[in-house]
Amino acid sequence: MAATSLQRGSKWTSLARGIMEPIWEEIAEEDEAGVVELGREIRVEVWWLVNEGTGSLFASSLHSLNLSSTNFLCPVSVGLCMDTKSAVDLMESSSEVHFSGFHMDGFEQRKSGMEQPTTSATDMYKQPFVIGVAGGAASGKTAVCDMIIQQLHDQRVVLVNQDSFYHNLTEEELARVQDYNFDHPADAFDTELLLCVMDKLKRGEAVDIPKYDFKSYKSDVYPKRRVNPSDVIILEGILVFHDPRVRELMNMKIFVDTAVALHIKLFSADADVRLARRIRRDTGEKGRDIAVVLDQYSKFVKPAFDDFILPTKKYADIIIPRGGDNHVAIDLIVQHIRTKLGQHDLCKIYSNLYVIQSTFQIRGMHTLIRDAQITKHDFVFYSDRLIRLVVEHGLGHLPFTEKQVITPTGSVYTGVDFCKRLCGVSVIRSGESMENALRACCKGIKIGKILIHREGDNGQQLIYEKLPNDISDRHVLLLDPILGTGNSAVQAISLLIRKGVPESNIIFLNLISAPQGVHVVCKKFPRIKIVTSEIEIGLNKDYRVIPGMGEFGDRYFGTDDDEQLVVPSQ
Repeated sequence: MAATSLQRGSKWTSLARGIMEPIWEEIAEEDEAGVVELGREIRVEVWWLVNEGTGSLFASSLHSLNLSSTNFLCPVSVGLCMDTKSAVDLMESSSEVHFSGFHMDGFEQRKSGMEQPTTSATDMYKQPFVIGVAGGAASGKTAVCDMIIQQLHDQRVVLVNQDSFYHNLTEEELARVQDYNFDHPADAFDTELLLCVMDKLKRGEAVDIPKYDFKSYKSDVYPKRRVNPSDVIILEGILVFHDPRVRELMNMKIFVDTAVALHIKLFSADADVRLARRIRRDTGEKGRDIAVVLDQYSKFVKPAFDDFILPTKKYADIIIPRGGDNHVAIDLIVQHIRTKLGQHDLCKIYSNLYVIQSTFQIRGMHTLIRDAQITKHDFVFYSDRLIRLVVEHGLGHLPFTEKQVITPTGSVYTGVDFCKRLCGVSVIRSGESMENALRACCKGIKIGKILIHREGDNGQQLIYEKLPNDISDRHVLLLDPILGTGNSAVQAISLLIRKGVPESNIIFLNLISAPQGVHVVCKKFPRIKIVTSEIEIGLNKDYRVIPGMGEFGDRYFGTDDDEQLVVPSQ
């Protein structure tokens, strides 16, 4: 990179110096005219903060490497030379969560002996959202895919067609091509190659996808298409739902139907509509004779639809009647995709997992309570604030009924009435730290207790429980600030179910959750709800949550052993 010149006294010079104060004297030279020359190749990430519609510029310090937000911040990598884009434009051009930092060739990172700061798991997991689109031949799948891609124009979206993975025909098969079944799941497609391509894309690797030639029935006639990793992958084809291994890759499954509604009678015009579209496509795009198209349709296409394609409709999450003409359905699908793209990847897998939206306040409070040097008073104060947010969010998932009241002005206000049959259950001892926040939100609420003695990772043993007698008639808020392996949670939830509490009536509230524990609980109890404030990176070899916050109960109630505190050397 060429040396960058900055005028002394300018806001950019002050900004740059503020960011790089520790090494400014080594990289900057000022001439007699007051021009600062930056000769070393460096990269600085500068934060743009959009506040109340006004663009303001802030520089991140070297000591604040972990600020991030999906909603308000986005970094712009610059060589200390600013362009003229507005802060709003720059923010909208960024589609990922970032954190500030700076990188410089030739310098070792400061404090190299320290363990580097870790980010939350939200920054670690970047799996693409995979959509499967199936349906009969010429049912309108391509039109649906095109409309989804068009509406997701601000996301990186890639389309993978199952048609690209047709087998190359041998000379013998070519000689009798009119008898070859291109719609049979066992004979038509190279599913192993499709799985390999999808696996690489999901792991963030670029792939080369063949382009099948329907005139020569070969995939090596045209150059392969280079496909880069994306935020959204759309896999489209007549039989993409047939193989369970392919289905498991999908976060959303859409079946495109061409059923037509006439008055109150629903009749299937699928076959006629698809045949008409197929004739138009195959004669126009593939150069086939209409007699060949009709013969192939009657011999292979229609039977394959009835035997292999239509039965996979049961696997669909969404069925779109009228294909690409159904704009309402496609708008709803795009809204759902946008919601999922803004979530942690585990929320895409488990619809019963809810992570409260991160803000600077929430990240700041997490930073404080995770600090090993924080005082007990501050730990309790900021923990209580976070717990209150989690409890309020959890209460929002309770059922409600509509209610009208008369305001002091004599007007009618239509609102909601809260669920009355409610109780809390805390997992002793750390779960008791969440009781005050629950009482503050729900006056006079009954709270039960469960004590689970932990002996190793898989040796949990229930040794005490005291629950309301009518707990089976109530919605239950289960309180435990940390979800680690999930074994204690499974014990507690199993006890509640044995006491007659319906699984769907349990809301599990915690501050932080390890992915391993989320998998264990959500797979075993798919109808409970989990509400948490952050998803962690994982567990260490001692089954402790990392980065975590230590033994929460000991720190909250002041019974932690100071001699056990491990603080990195400064």
